[in-house]
Amino acid sequence: MKKLILFLSIICASGLTMVSIYNTVVDAQSWGSDIPASIQTARDYFQHVDPRRFYVVVGPVNLILILLTLILFWKDSVSLRFNFAASFACYAAILIVTLAYFIPRDLILFTWSISDHLEQIRTASAQWSAMNWLRSLFGLAGVLFSFKGLDTYYDTRRKRT
Repeated sequence: MKKLILFLSIICASGLTMVSIYNTVVDAQSWGSDIPASIQTARDYFQHVDPRRFYVVVGPVNLILILLTLILFWKDSVSLRFNFAASFACYAAILIVTLAYFIPRDLILFTWSISDHLEQIRTASAQWSAMNWLRSLFGLAGVLFSFKGLDTYYDTRRKRT
């Protein structure tokens, strides 16, 4: 059961990381390509579905899965604890950066009046694009720590037999 939770954690975190990279490479480039028209196009596209819903659902699931992994593997070894705690720290950092940095910029980009806040929207778009690489890096680091923990787990089991 604990391996299943670990694998689900890795799958979930990998998916979130890839979506974050996609957002940087595709979405953010599109939003900032021809402001104000590109922002209005993005607003029109997101009128019926808000992509932040994906992060609101999957982000906490990811944190819960890695926390369960940390708890389930706690007694196995110190190195497993370290790796899974490091993953948890990376995913918690993503949540903190999202709440403190990205949501305010999302609100500027997608809710503020374009004509009255054109410069703030341009600035928020550039900041969003630059900082999302950091958020993606946290995700990648978390996934790598989880894989290292998985490798350590199997290496320890192999040595016992």
